[in-house]
Amino acid sequence: MRTTKFFDSLEELNIFAAGKIVEISNASIHSRGNFTITLAGGSTPKSLYQLLSNDEYKNKIDWSEVFFFFGDERNVLPGDAESNFRMANENLFTTLEISDKNIFRWQTEFKNAEITAVNYELTISKFYEDNNKSIVTMNDCDCPRFDLILLGMGADGHTASLFPFTEALNETEKITAANRVEKFDTTRLTLTFPVINDARNVIFLVKGADKAEALYEVLEGNFQPEKYPAQAVKPVEGNLLWLIDTEAARLLK
Repeated sequence: MRTTKFFDSLEELNIFAAGKIVEISNASIHSRGNFTITLAGGSTPKSLYQLLSNDEYKNKIDWSEVFFFFGDERNVLPGDAESNFRMANENLFTTLEISDKNIFRWQTEFKNAEITAVNYELTISKFYEDNNKSIVTMNDCDCPRFDLILLGMGADGHTASLFPFTEALNETEKITAANRVEKFDTTRLTLTFPVINDARNVIFLVKGADKAEALYEVLEGNFQPEKYPAQAVKPVEGNLLWLIDTEAARLLK
């Protein structure tokens, strides 16, 4: 089920998003003993992570029972300015004093994207097996069921590192992929659509006028997931929530 909400400012969007994360995390910890969340990179989530780590929110969640994963990563060292892990570490993990055992990042030290992707798939699978977490077969994929996946959307309609007309869009068996992105002359690391669509909750955070045209196509245009990959996010049994600021929403009917 898709729900869409609009906000006049990023601050309002973040306050709502933080409240949803508190709600979902506490429900997950109550019913399953812990909470698994997949973080998004980029500029929009950064301020959300800062909000979650301030005094108003940090005591509303039992962070010792929260396990963090990443939806995608650049193939750079974890201390690189472009690293999604570094951004989350500086704005969330360090402030909240999250234990290293609760953080599962892409091991980009290998510098080989294919090896890093395989290792991350093994890391995720081992965590789920060790903690008796849900593994669901979707098509050809034995997928972990994350409690919450946070996503952003680019001005080209990509989400995570699933870019238009790239090979990973059609991956059905693996839960991770090393995805070659020709327009950036690089290979990105990403979770695949089977995993995303198996999540209990997916939340999109979309801000900025530069996203307006792609957002219109994703939400109201013809179904063209190869061109607008975010269209392919359709949780099978989970909740899909779009949180959008008014600048990004300016073309929506």
